[in-house]
Amino acid sequence: MSRDDTSLAKNVLGVPGIVFLVLAAVAPLTGMIVIAAIGIAVGNGGGMVAAFLLATVVLLLFAVGYAQMSRVLTSAGGFYAFVVKGLGRTPGLVAGFVAMLGYNCFVAGAIGTSGFFTSTAIDDVFGLKLDWLFWSALSVVLVLLLSRRGIAVSAKVLGVSLILEVSILLIMDFSVLFRHGFSFAAFSPSVMFQGAGGLALLFAANAFIGFEATALFGEEAKDPKRTIPRATYIAIGFIGVFAAFTTWAVVSAIGAEQAQDVAAAHLSSGDLVLSVAQEYLGGPLTKVMLLLLVVSLFAALLALHNSATRYLYALGRVGVLPRLLGKTNPRNGAPRYASIVQLVFGSLVALAFRLAGLDPVADLTASMTGFGTLGILTLQLFAAVAILVYFRRTRDRRVVKTLIAPGLGAVGLGLIVTLAILNFPTLAGSSNGVVPLLPWLLLIVALAGLALAGWLRRFRPAVYAALEDDLERDPASSDVVGQ
Repeated sequence: MSRDDTSLAKNVLGVPGIVFLVLAAVAPLTGMIVIAAIGIAVGNGGGMVAAFLLATVVLLLFAVGYAQMSRVLTSAGGFYAFVVKGLGRTPGLVAGFVAMLGYNCFVAGAIGTSGFFTSTAIDDVFGLKLDWLFWSALSVVLVLLLSRRGIAVSAKVLGVSLILEVSILLIMDFSVLFRHGFSFAAFSPSVMFQGAGGLALLFAANAFIGFEATALFGEEAKDPKRTIPRATYIAIGFIGVFAAFTTWAVVSAIGAEQAQDVAAAHLSSGDLVLSVAQEYLGGPLTKVMLLLLVVSLFAALLALHNSATRYLYALGRVGVLPRLLGKTNPRNGAPRYASIVQLVFGSLVALAFRLAGLDPVADLTASMTGFGTLGILTLQLFAAVAILVYFRRTRDRRVVKTLIAPGLGAVGLGLIVTLAILNFPTLAGSSNGVVPLLPWLLLIVALAGLALAGWLRRFRPAVYAALEDDLERDPASSDVVGQ
């Protein structure tokens, strides 16, 4: 059916499609090889299993209020729209700026990460040496081509990628279980409370980055008032259980009591999980895992690009950014220009780091992905507070669902954001150059959002009003495609 050129595709994503989109952004294989391994080394060793379970509880509590809010509001603006609804236009615009910069920086870092690890894997497996920038450029081109085919195509591609990367980890996990057994020492107080528990919780929460994107696809979902909450619960539950199970397998294989020391010894090479795979899967399957790491990183780049694009689209649609960014392809609803602008920004950032001779991981990934992570965690906290305020303002009587559970989730997210700011170099994985100063960029972004809100209120009141008026769109009333 025909549509205008500012509407996303309607009724094309069910629960599985949205789950694939957000879990691909989470990148389970990358999360285990990188995030879990670092958490074991610098956090609380074998207690990292419990840290994943605690992070799951915090985010599920948050998801209770999130689910109620998603039944009230459906918008491509995601958490930025939640903040507008709960706290008003000006705080919403601040949240929109944090989201926009956070996601775009994350994609820039993901471009470098994908290029570097693809270069390394191809060299290790096939003996072909090419500069990481070549693989980054190829990834960007493929992401652009796929994203322009529409969100349904991306969901299918990401679904296949997700199944492959999860499968290889589960094969390793069960190999450890059947050959060695899982150690319950990981849940002993002496293990859970050793080391830096706060850092363990921070890295555990980092492994969930991407789940919040469920709200971004509300306008493209089938029956969004049910689909979005279900997809959110499934995504958080799956990430938490899977991460805890795989981490349990890893710490059992290396010994729960000495897991921190063993992981620390592998920290510089980043091969803790691969060393376990080598022992329990053998050389050929470990090489498959290395290649699937490349697939995982590309899938994450594609999924994060889709999320970042929708923030640019939402802000362009209301006129805060150039309205050209709010244009879509009438055939499949894919954002036309926001997609290009997003990838151009990420590519130019990656190219600047390459021309400066900086390291793609220690410099590009650390700074961009580090700040992106902090920005998205802050966005989650904004949304948690907005949900609480909205339901208190409307005097909702469901105390457990709209006050107690989301309130506890907000407290947990506040703790995680505080830990992220205080330990930012550790979170980013680098203290090089300006990396330790990047949290101050959040303040600059917030001030920019406040300044723009004031300017819009005075000189462009129609645009300022549209920040809230745009939330009144009813996706169910729009034309349906993809039927």
